[in-house]
Amino acid sequence: MPNDTMFTDDEVRDEQSLKQPPAPINPFGQVARPLSNNAAADTDQARAIAETQAAMVIAKRFPRDPIAAMDRILQAFTRPTLAESAMYSYARGGTEITGPSIRAAETLAQCWGNVQFGVRELEQRNGESTVEAFAWDIETNTRQVKVFQVPHLRYTRKATYKLEDPRDIYELVANQGARRLRACILGIIPGDVVEGAMKQCDVTLKTKVEVTPELIKSLLAKFAEFNVTQTAIEKRIQRHMEAITPALVVNLGKIYNSLRDGMSSAGEWFDMEPPPEGNGTTETTAPTKGAAGLRAKAAQAAQTKAPAGPAAGKSEPPTLTLATLTDKFNSAYKAKDVDLLDAHADLLMLLPVEHQDEAAAMYKTLRAELATA
Repeated sequence: MPNDTMFTDDEVRDEQSLKQPPAPINPFGQVARPLSNNAAADTDQARAIAETQAAMVIAKRFPRDPIAAMDRILQAFTRPTLAESAMYSYARGGTEITGPSIRAAETLAQCWGNVQFGVRELEQRNGESTVEAFAWDIETNTRQVKVFQVPHLRYTRKATYKLEDPRDIYELVANQGARRLRACILGIIPGDVVEGAMKQCDVTLKTKVEVTPELIKSLLAKFAEFNVTQTAIEKRIQRHMEAITPALVVNLGKIYNSLRDGMSSAGEWFDMEPPPEGNGTTETTAPTKGAAGLRAKAAQAAQTKAPAGPAAGKSEPPTLTLATLTDKFNSAYKAKDVDLLDAHADLLMLLPVEHQDEAAAMYKTLRAELATA
C-alpha cells in the first residue's frame, strides 16, 4: 500500500497561507508612533493639536459673511482716532510710498474674522534673535509665515552699537516683528478689502479734521519729539501753520506715523537746521519716542565720548560699504521678501554720499520687480 501522509486542517491552512503573496500595505493607513519619554512635551503637543482642530471646526461651523465683515471694517475706519494712525508714508528712491500701518492691519484682521496672527521669538543666541511672524486665515486655511533674524545691533551714522539691555532688545525685536506681521496680515486679506479700508480712512480724515489752534499746537508738539521745528514744517507745506488745510494735516499725520514707527527719519522729509555752535559744546534735545529717538540718543552718546582735539571735528568713516549693502539687497531679492528689502534700505544713510544715489536706484528697481512678481 502506498504510504499516504495525512494533514490536519490547521496544517493545510498554514501551507496555503505560505503560498499566498503578502497583503499590500496601505500607504495612507495609520502608522504606530513610538511613545515619547517626555510626558510634558506630549501633553503640550496634544493640546496644540486639539486647539488647532477646535479653531478649524468653529471656523467651518461659523463662516464669515464677507458683506458683514466689510461693513465692520468700513465702520471701524470711520473713527477719527483710528484713521489718524491707520496710514503711514515714507520716501524710498525718490518716491513716496504709502500704505496701511500696523494698527490698520490688526484692525483689518480683527474685523475680517476667523484670523489668527502674532509674533513669537523662537530662540535667542549669539547676539541675535530668530523671530517668526505669522497670519492664518483659519476658514480658507491660507497662511503667511515669515521667519527672520534680528541682530542685537543699532545702526547710526557714527557707528554700530551692540544692545545689552533686555528692554532695548525686546523693543528692537517687537519693532522688526511688527513690520513682518503687517506684511503677513496683508498677504491673507484680499487687496480690494484693504483698498476700500484705506479710502474710507482718507474720507474720515478729510471730513472730520477740524483745523483749530489746539490741533496745530498738538501737531507741533508731536514733531518736536523728533527735533522738527515749526519753520521746517512751514517750509515743507509752503504756508504758515495758521493757513494749513485738512488735507495737509492728513499728510503730516502720515509722516508722523512713519517717524513714530521708525520707517523713516526726519531728515528725509524736512530740511533740518544744523545745531547751533557754542563754545566747544553743543546742546541738542534728542527725540524721546520711537526708533528715531533711540538712534538720536546713541549718536549723542557717541559725540559725548568723542576725543577733543584736531581730529574731533572730523567725521568718522562710514561703517557700511556699497558692496555690503548690495549683497543685502540681493539676498532679500532672492528671498522675495519686500519687508526685508525695506529694512535694508534704512541703511542707505550709512553709505558714503557718493554711493547713496546708486544704492537708492538699485533698491527702487528691485522693489518694483518684487511688487510686480
